[in-house]
Amino acid sequence: MSSSVTRKLILPLLLILVLSMALSACGSRSQASLVQGKINIVASFYPMYDFASKIGGSHVNVINMVPAGVEPHDWSPKSRDIYNLTHAELFVYLGAGFEGWVKDTLDSMPKDSKTTVVETSKGIDLMLSGDVHEDEAKSKKHESEYDPHIWLSPVNAKKIAQNIKDALVKADAANQADYEANFKRFADQLDQLDAKYKSQLAQTSKKQIVVTHQSFGYLAKQYGLTQMPIMGLSPDAEPTSKDMKDIMQFIKTNNVKYIFFEELVSDKLAKTLAKDAGVETLVLNPLEGLTEEQVSKGADYLSVMDNNLNNLLKALK
Repeated sequence: MSSSVTRKLILPLLLILVLSMALSACGSRSQASLVQGKINIVASFYPMYDFASKIGGSHVNVINMVPAGVEPHDWSPKSRDIYNLTHAELFVYLGAGFEGWVKDTLDSMPKDSKTTVVETSKGIDLMLSGDVHEDEAKSKKHESEYDPHIWLSPVNAKKIAQNIKDALVKADAANQADYEANFKRFADQLDQLDAKYKSQLAQTSKKQIVVTHQSFGYLAKQYGLTQMPIMGLSPDAEPTSKDMKDIMQFIKTNNVKYIFFEELVSDKLAKTLAKDAGVETLVLNPLEGLTEEQVSKGADYLSVMDNNLNNLLKALK
């Protein structure tokens, strides 16, 4: 084959390769870049991202600050995140002490930034943390004495979504009707989810669950469950030998058959404890973030909460 023929074959292939790389780069970049002609919303972590996307619809470009597969408790923003935050129309965060980096970040923002800051936990009654691991609480110096995991109750999720909707209406009144309609659709879905949890969990014979970290307090309170966490509010703290003894006793007393773990945190401790106790493990997702596989399969708050309910029903038989 002559060199000229070879060049004719190779050049189109190279062109296709370069174009495909450029397009994939654009695809990944669009998720983390500001977009002209849309309301740019920077969301502090996954539930804020999912709710804002559902309510904003085609009018918004939502950037999730915490990448897929990353646990948000110890995450902190980089320079690109600060740039997006400073130039977006809205910054949507939970508050309630969950995002430890927010106060310093907002304090350091340029005075001429026009970003509207929305704390979505406003108006929601917070539970005291009731942290069973006092030594951990002292060493970690939790910013808040309250449990911030409010989004795991669909009732609270609806209030969070309403706070996001109200902020969007203020920022872009021209599209109020769409935001109201999108919010109503999502609120109805959350009401259905709440009703499903309520009716199905009411029928279970057991009410006690063992979880990796203390993130299901609002869900447990809403539906009459009791959670026993292996760790406290932070998912990376090691329990003491006394904690482990108490958990083993709780498992035995309540005839617990499953220990719940989460995808974004190591399951080693949960599996070790389960093996020692002679029980099995199941996933109970605190929805602090999704894995890349879940994102690629189109999972969202509603589908993950459905899956959580199925696993709860299995464990509480």
